[in-house]
Amino acid sequence: MNGLAKGGLALGGLVLGLGALKRALNPTPRYAAWEKPPYGDFENKVLVVGGGFGGYTAAQDLCKLVEDRDDVGVLVIARDNFFTFWPMVPGIVSSDIDARNVAQPLRRALITSGASFRRAELRTVDYERKMIVADGGLEFPFDQLVISLGGQPNFFGIPGVEEHSLLMRGVEDAERIRNRVIERFEEVSLIRGEVPESKLTFVVIGGGATGVETASEIHSLVHESLAPDYPNIDPYRVRIFLLEGLPNILQELDPALRKAARTRLVNERIDVRTNAMAEEITENCVRLKGGETISSENVIWTAGNRPNQTITDLGLPHDERTGIKVDGHLRVEGHENVWAIGDCAAVVDKRQENGKIVPPTAQAAIQQGHVVARNVLKTMDGDPNLEEFEYKPLGQLVELGSDFAVNEVMGVRFTGLIAALFWRMAYLVRLNSPQSKARIAADWVLGAVLRPAVTQTRGTSKE
Repeated sequence: MNGLAKGGLALGGLVLGLGALKRALNPTPRYAAWEKPPYGDFENKVLVVGGGFGGYTAAQDLCKLVEDRDDVGVLVIARDNFFTFWPMVPGIVSSDIDARNVAQPLRRALITSGASFRRAELRTVDYERKMIVADGGLEFPFDQLVISLGGQPNFFGIPGVEEHSLLMRGVEDAERIRNRVIERFEEVSLIRGEVPESKLTFVVIGGGATGVETASEIHSLVHESLAPDYPNIDPYRVRIFLLEGLPNILQELDPALRKAARTRLVNERIDVRTNAMAEEITENCVRLKGGETISSENVIWTAGNRPNQTITDLGLPHDERTGIKVDGHLRVEGHENVWAIGDCAAVVDKRQENGKIVPPTAQAAIQQGHVVARNVLKTMDGDPNLEEFEYKPLGQLVELGSDFAVNEVMGVRFTGLIAALFWRMAYLVRLNSPQSKARIAADWVLGAVLRPAVTQTRGTSKE
């Protein structure tokens, strides 16, 4: 066989291999575009409001449960047409992960499963007509309604927080934080003379997993990416504070893991303050209870969460602090066909006493999504044996840089590089999009040998 023939065979094999890979990464939708019935034509219509962990899980499960039926239609409406994989959002700050791969295509995933999707925001619900009203007066019918609106920041009435803080609630927020750090470096590089301390001081308020990871990612951005590009700025002039009002950071973790995380942060020269309560935030400082002041023009707020305040307009029983009141089956009190899950729902944790609420975490929302999907289907089929929801915490993974994490999984605790590798593998397989899995894995491989290209995208630099 001559060389030309061998080359042709090799090229043909490559094309076939790439075709097989493309089919694997792009699964065939349940319906062809011209075959899918309109949502309104289905005999039983399930409307899911919200495309976060809870709503997405509920919709996906429902589609799987009814894949052999033609009488159930599922529609998801959400404010965004992408699904944010929250555990990886802090990695955007250091450019360890590309933001486009964390914001996964929600419409594509749902259409592939057999659901319908519309980008819209819920305004109110007409329970008698079984109709929701979205922005612009758009109406969508339902027979069963699942509300999964998520949460929003809780500022606890502290003056200046909303006006002078950056948030860490999603992809755009992570990009704003990264852009703020770069902007400060650009400003300082032009200053001749004394540099105000507030320019290079970053204060992260909130010592939970999000705050800890954000502080660590800012450190990585400064020392691993920006320092070589700004030789006239000493990276050790950058001060990073992590403030927590409780006695410990990562309060929900085992004490040994908390200690390991704090040691890591201190080794990164991050000033960790516990029992530190912010009293006021201005454009250039944070005032703490007790009188101390930290000069900073860069405050990141990760300290509080509360249910989405849209729930106050829905005419449902609710508590503004904990969310929509539901029974043990996740059905809204007083309604036979309305359900609520995730951060907007006050789901009682049966493991706890005194009616404590399940924590507003991704794993809790996912578990609720699984249960509500089964209960919705049982209700439509007239089965009274609904499933009781019982939260089963699987543990927590917290990454502090690409080579260190503190993990607790099913009672097993471990830290360090092995924990960091486990963190990455555990969340990589949880991504919904095959394309995102491949691209994020490539980001990590390249990041191990190449310094990330960090640029300020001016479109998201302003708050």
